[in-house]
Amino acid sequence: MKFMHKKILGPVIVSVLLAAASVFILIVIHNQYTSHNISVNNPVIRKVKTATQDLDLKSIIHTAEKSVVQIEGKHEKTTVTGSGFLFNEKGDIVTNAHVIKDADVIYVRTTNGRVYPAAVVGASSDTDIAVIRVPQLAGQPSLDINTETKAEIGDDVIALGSPHGFQNTVTLGIISGTERNFSVDGYNYEHAYQISAQITNGNSGGPLISRKSGKVIGINAVGTNDGTLGFSIPIDDVYKQLSTWANEAQNKNLTFGSTKDITDAANTQQLVNDAEYVVDYFLESISMRDYVAAYTLLGSNMQTESAYSDFRKQFIHYIDLQYSNMTSKVTDDGNVETTLSVTAEKSQNNKTKTKQETYTYVFTLGHENDQLKILQINQSPEDSE
Repeated sequence: MKFMHKKILGPVIVSVLLAAASVFILIVIHNQYTSHNISVNNPVIRKVKTATQDLDLKSIIHTAEKSVVQIEGKHEKTTVTGSGFLFNEKGDIVTNAHVIKDADVIYVRTTNGRVYPAAVVGASSDTDIAVIRVPQLAGQPSLDINTETKAEIGDDVIALGSPHGFQNTVTLGIISGTERNFSVDGYNYEHAYQISAQITNGNSGGPLISRKSGKVIGINAVGTNDGTLGFSIPIDDVYKQLSTWANEAQNKNLTFGSTKDITDAANTQQLVNDAEYVVDYFLESISMRDYVAAYTLLGSNMQTESAYSDFRKQFIHYIDLQYSNMTSKVTDDGNVETTLSVTAEKSQNNKTKTKQETYTYVFTLGHENDQLKILQINQSPEDSE
């Protein structure tokens, strides 16, 4: 009996030891695994948290404005004004088909006051979408487009366009409805976004941008007569067709208008409007610390007299800019002289204090190689505290 007891006791002890060792190993592995997952020093965690933060509204708008253009379709007796945005590196612009339909000449105005003839790359007779091309804009920044997810009711949105000819006007709102289906002037709108941001004449073809991601989610198309509702075509529904047109088109097969067509279409009031827009964009770029964009608005003589580094030094201490009392006049030599009062808050040498100064600025703008440029800037201090 004693012999049998020893034979049984031996395997039991071995089993207990193995079980204890297994439990110990599992505890060690578990502690290492959980410790690794909750580490606050994990760079991946920091990256994910940063990516989910909403973008700054002013930065979204300023960046988008560079890629949004005003489009004018000139007919024999009328001109249809709309909007569009760059969506690839070829200088292709997305807009609504009704903006450029049957136009004799199409041309675009960019944020820096430049005007270019455009050619139709593709246009639908059923869906209100079209692509036009401006080769001179090839390589310019295009807008990021969201083709992966649908917008939902309640999402914050930004609509950009040129209502009534006021270039790059911004309206804010939300997605107030989805899956809207209707027809207007022979075009069918299916699964459209209904938005609270106002859409009116001139907004057509402009981008609808997600406030959260800063990406294009729709093409603004139509609005109600009272301006209370707008409708936008979901970009993911038509992106494949837009890309097909752009990929198949070759410049040699496209028909562009001439510079003479653009010149004939210009008038004094439009010249003043364009000049004031260039000044506004110049000051906005300085305020946003986008000195490169501001520098590109200067004429060749100004750029020759002042290198970019010197130009930047003039404004790098500006923290905030506010302006008022803008007036413009066309001079005898065909240029535009724009005068305004600019209040600048500037940081001092110790960077802890600021000083507010007010100046009278006089901008002289004129055409250089058929493009509107800032030819001269004069400033004088105003009385201030």
